[in-house]
Amino acid sequence: MGGAASLQLRPFRPQDAETSLALFRDCVHRVNSRDYMPDQIAAWASRTIDLETWRARFENRFAYVATEDGCIVGFTDMTREGHLDRLFVSADHQGRGIAGGLVRRLLKDAIDHSIEEITTDASITAKPFFERMGFSVVREQSVECRGVWITNYRMLRAVPAEAS
Repeated sequence: MGGAASLQLRPFRPQDAETSLALFRDCVHRVNSRDYMPDQIAAWASRTIDLETWRARFENRFAYVATEDGCIVGFTDMTREGHLDRLFVSADHQGRGIAGGLVRRLLKDAIDHSIEEITTDASITAKPFFERMGFSVVREQSVECRGVWITNYRMLRAVPAEAS
């Protein structure tokens, strides 16, 4: 796994907002586009997303970035109630265990804070990954995003009482 030794997880910092937003947009356009129509991609990763609103959504959450050689290659955040809101890894760094490492870090937070279950609204693209991470589908749902309907899956994973 070349370069894995330089991979680090650290807490999200406010100055990470711009890079994480750019990574999100790029990932949706390059990776999620295989499962969604162009109008859905344009709405989901809209250029009109406000940077300050994006940054504020990380506040008071468990939030982390994965870095390689100092560059952000992935990020995630979860509410204090256990809803995993965002999990994105650079299109150029997919399949290297980065997303799994980020989810395992959130699982540790859930255990440490007595959160009994983690929920997420997984894209069609991310659903197989979440299933491999022990999540199960609660329901398929269609959500409105900037006037466009997008299919995703409400998924759930029970949190063990302690780390195994």
